[in-house]
Amino acid sequence: MNTFNESNTIEAMLIEAAQKAGWDYVPIADVPRNESQILVEPWLVEALRRLNPALTPAQIDEVVIKLRTVCVAATRDELVTANQRFRKLLFEENSYPFGEDGMHVNVRFFDEERLENNRCVITNQWEFPRRSAQGGKRYDIVMVVNGIPMVICGTKTPVRPSETWANAAQDMVWYQGCTPEMFVPNALCLATEGKELFYAGIGTPAAKWGPWFRDESRPHGDLASVAGNFRHLVDPKRILDIYRYYSLFTTVNDRKVKIVCRYQQYHGGEAIVQRVLKGYPKKGLIWHFQGSGKSWLMVFAAQKLRNMAALENPTVVIVDDRVDLEDQITGDFTRAEISNLAKAASREALETFFREDQRMILITTIFKFGEVQGELSDRNNIILLVDEAHRTQEGDLGVRMRMALPNAFFFGLTGTPINRRDINTFNTFGAKEDEGGYMSKYSFQDSIDDGATLELEFQAVPVELKIDKAKLDAAFEEMTQEYALTEEQQQAIVRRTNVEALFTVPKRISAVSAHVAEHFRKYILPTGLKAQLVVYNRANCIAYKKELDMLLGPEASTIVMHTAGTDDEEYRKWNRTRDEEKKVLDRFRDPLDPLKIVIVTSKLLTGFDAPILQCMYLDKPMKDHTLLQAICRTNRKYEAMKKCGLIVDYVGVFDDVAKSLAFDDKNVKKVVKNIEEIKAQIPSLMAKCLAFFPDIDRTVGGYNGLLAAQECLRDDKVKDNFAAHYATLHRSWEIVAPDVEIERAFKTDYVWLTNVFDSVRPPSGGGGGMIWTLLGPKTIELIHQNVERIDVGDSLEELVLNSQVLDEFIEGIKDKGKPIIDIVKILEIRLWKNRKNPKIKKLAEKLDELREKMRQNLIESIEFLKELLKMAREVLTIEKEENQPEDRRRQARAALTELFESIKSPEMPIIVENVVNDIDTQVVEIVRKFRETFETVTGQNEVKKRLRSILWLKYQIKDPEVFEKAYSYVEQYYN
Repeated sequence: MNTFNESNTIEAMLIEAAQKAGWDYVPIADVPRNESQILVEPWLVEALRRLNPALTPAQIDEVVIKLRTVCVAATRDELVTANQRFRKLLFEENSYPFGEDGMHVNVRFFDEERLENNRCVITNQWEFPRRSAQGGKRYDIVMVVNGIPMVICGTKTPVRPSETWANAAQDMVWYQGCTPEMFVPNALCLATEGKELFYAGIGTPAAKWGPWFRDESRPHGDLASVAGNFRHLVDPKRILDIYRYYSLFTTVNDRKVKIVCRYQQYHGGEAIVQRVLKGYPKKGLIWHFQGSGKSWLMVFAAQKLRNMAALENPTVVIVDDRVDLEDQITGDFTRAEISNLAKAASREALETFFREDQRMILITTIFKFGEVQGELSDRNNIILLVDEAHRTQEGDLGVRMRMALPNAFFFGLTGTPINRRDINTFNTFGAKEDEGGYMSKYSFQDSIDDGATLELEFQAVPVELKIDKAKLDAAFEEMTQEYALTEEQQQAIVRRTNVEALFTVPKRISAVSAHVAEHFRKYILPTGLKAQLVVYNRANCIAYKKELDMLLGPEASTIVMHTAGTDDEEYRKWNRTRDEEKKVLDRFRDPLDPLKIVIVTSKLLTGFDAPILQCMYLDKPMKDHTLLQAICRTNRKYEAMKKCGLIVDYVGVFDDVAKSLAFDDKNVKKVVKNIEEIKAQIPSLMAKCLAFFPDIDRTVGGYNGLLAAQECLRDDKVKDNFAAHYATLHRSWEIVAPDVEIERAFKTDYVWLTNVFDSVRPPSGGGGGMIWTLLGPKTIELIHQNVERIDVGDSLEELVLNSQVLDEFIEGIKDKGKPIIDIVKILEIRLWKNRKNPKIKKLAEKLDELREKMRQNLIESIEFLKELLKMAREVLTIEKEENQPEDRRRQARAALTELFESIKSPEMPIIVENVVNDIDTQVVEIVRKFRETFETVTGQNEVKKRLRSILWLKYQIKDPEVFEKAYSYVEQYYN
């Protein structure tokens, strides 16, 4: 009878795949090594002789002994250091005094150009120590290059469900502790059971291993896919590449660790390197989702680019758009011991660097290019890697950068998808040769599926302000009476006031702070994780801090914000130097420090890396990539207790996030095409605008020049016509810029037209800056004074259980739109959260159909609300089906505890734990006794009877509303 085991399935498959990739199979019995040898020394000697024909046998022996010594001296605690030392001997410290008169010459261990000059061998069932009295450890697959065992692979059978790649990875980690000597030369450790292929560098816990895929289609799940991925990974050139350029050593918490590239980092880095070697196109865009390791990708790419002989000693420039990101990436490069590193701290330093033709890795910010005039270098081996490459952050700085380095390569890296409003980003960095607009893409879902980042969970908390509108209108009219404002001016002031007024209402800040404190105490604090509170402005930072101090204590929170431009003592209190701010953030990262919440408004929303951060309380409107960058502060992996990043949303940003995460790449192709079309229209649009000013000398500046231009626009119809043409030109210019060709040809005229347009357009909105200065703050104060009530919204469960929702809607007691808006908003989040469930997908389609019917007035509001409540119940039912019984029981106890804690008072002294225990015990007994307890009248009556006995008789809790809510929770969670 045929059987399937590791040897005849996985090992055989991997050996066959390796042979197709250029490896020779040698049975372990034919590998020439003794029992204590790690290196296959006869093969190593042969390779040294072949690659270094001038070396004598004695010199070769000296080299081999040096490598052998590093291997045998390794200990478990110093394995990573030994691994780094061994690699340095191969690639960096490989110079020996073997030349004439003791001249140093480089010893070659591999031929990286002509791979056929290397001996690449795969073998199986390698034992170390071999034939030892105690018995050695047996390695399923070992791959040897020129006598050096560089890859070790653990395998498990594909037909035993209880064993997976993770078991093989755990074996690898254990072997590293038992036989560290064997892993000193190691480049990669692999693990597979024939369904997935995972890998890591030495010292990496099994939980942090990552998958390898040969391309962005991410094939996996069967033997053929794994064989293809394995063959791709172990290509000899790729193994040497990863060993030398795509691995690094850094320090984390004073401990040396090895970092090996994730597959997306390799694909992205190689896309950059190969494009530079090819020489065209001289740009490209990489989208790797937030938290998936863009910083390390830049380190890997820079490391390899600097070592490419064909590039003739290139310069690599890392460009950030924020000083704190510059500091972070500098720290990454420095800790990784990357050599030839420089930093331009000023414009002068930047200019000096290029004019002295320095060939290094330079780290700077885009702002340093702001005052650069003209060209700094025309070399074509300058490569710029621009972090967070959104055109909206570049402006004219991008143009100056390109003019300063006209022949450089420009690669943009972003952690957020580029949407249609960012189409000029594709013009700046995207190449039409790249399918989909990107050189390399690693999406939100990819990063979650690979375990590189965590899911983002959203909890919507609607916040409603009840304003006495009649009283507010009367007060506003009285306040503005003396200024004799037109209706248009009044509306302009109100428009500018609304957002700030609503987010700065003191009662609202108090209500949201209370919710934050309660939520944090209940859900975040017990896990040992921490939180970030994002608020509307600096004044709100101060206000929220005062509220949280009263609720959680002063030590629990701090403010990190910009304090420039104000002399207010309350702001200056939070002014810190870079070193002081770093110490505060290190305290935040420390799980034992009492600092639990950081309050921010603009700082720490990009580039801030603190894996202990789980929850973001979001009370500031944000959109697009700014929003995505902010919420992704929470998606870093941490200890086992962190299952997801949590966003508690007081604003209602979920729709924008969902649209961004679901961005359709097909739009990118349209965007790239449209940019070329728009660019071609610029000359024509410019000519039409300039045609309004015949015979005007545009070189004349100052008052006389402007007066002459305005004379051409005396007629209002002509002025309006010019404004319409200029608006079209302006939109097109903003999409295309920065573009060096367009800027050189038309920028002078464009600036002139812009100045003329600004000089003749009417005041914005008719309100006028002076009136805003006088009345804006007063209007905000009026709104604050007339806020009657703040409602911090319910959860989906509470909305479903609240029997008054429909009654109040029908009777018009509440704003009729609110329950619909609340349920739709929360339903969208729950549907998205469970989007992989087929039943949930159907409900999501049903919700879309309902909304369309409502939009077309095919159903009444009351019917829409009934259907929403019905759908909400279905969602809860599906979620309960997915939960294990014990999980549902824990949820029930938590809900009941919260209910009885809320009614506890001096007049009703109860021990909540006893009440919950009694209900839990009695209900579980009934559920076990009655099949489908809540589907039968008998079962329901028995539950209600027991519940009344506990509440009414034993604990004297006779409030009917409490009884109904308790029964609802019991029915919901124990069903």
